Amino acid sequence: MKKVITLFVVCFALSACSTGRYKDANDSTPSRAPNQAELTDAIARAEPHSRGGNKDYRVRGIDYKVLGSAKDFEQVGIASWYGKKFHGHLTSNGEIYDMYSMSAAHKNLPLPTYVKVTNLANNKSVIVRVNDRGPFHQSRIIDLSYSAAYKLDMLKTGTAKVKVTAITEFSNKSKKAQTVSKTKVEKEQSAQSSAISTVSQKQVIQVFATSKLELAKNTASTLAKKYSQTVNFPEQGGIYRIQLGPIADEKQQNTLLKQLQENGYPNAYLKGL
Repeated sequence: MKKVITLFVVCFALSACSTGRYKDANDSTPSRAPNQAELTDAIARAEPHSRGGNKDYRVRGIDYKVLGSAKDFEQVGIASWYGKKFHGHLTSNGEIYDMYSMSAAHKNLPLPTYVKVTNLANNKSVIVRVNDRGPFHQSRIIDLSYSAAYKLDMLKTGTAKVKVTAITEFSNKSKKAQTVSKTKVEKEQSAQSSAISTVSQKQVIQVFATSKLELAKNTASTLAKKYSQTVNFPEQGGIYRIQLGPIADEKQQNTLLKQLQENGYPNAYLKGL
């Protein structure tokens, strides 16, 4: 009985582990394409490892070891993507999977880790935040969110040969280098807006996401009073994202983020607008 309970807990914690908790039996494509904001690269930054999802684990009789660091990590292999079936369910580090966010699942990288993924067939690239475990298909190395797969132009084929490179340097120089992966449209929009820069870009702090409207309302109200900031909870696909800001000052961004992470929201992170 103890072994059965343990296996259930492991499966519940890993989003790619098939259990009866998913409403849909099979994964599927969302009813709409990502909008321009949802195609913006994740903003790579130093984050502490999450409390969940960072211990060695076993799935389907196979043992997986979690790396202590992503430094110098690089990998070439097949990428797949996951969408509607998993949308709104827990990721391995305790967040909620949002198929329109720039995120990914990986078997071994610490959670969270930021990586640059390049489609070797067309040289398109994207920066994603790894916050989940998988894919548990042995021929694949990374599972991308729907938005990330869309940006890499791999939806028609379903999979693509990619190069995965961990981002572990967060100097101003490396931040500027990350903008190279922007599409032509994004570059034009950035040039037209003096409010956007690579160092002090307007960002919100995404505190967490939930499918419960009442929880989103109450949390937003509490945070707004506590931190004297605007707090919104935009909804997409039945998921409410509690977001504090926008905040333009980089020092204030980091101060508020640290306060939130130390006061009940360890998975809060910065998200570009």
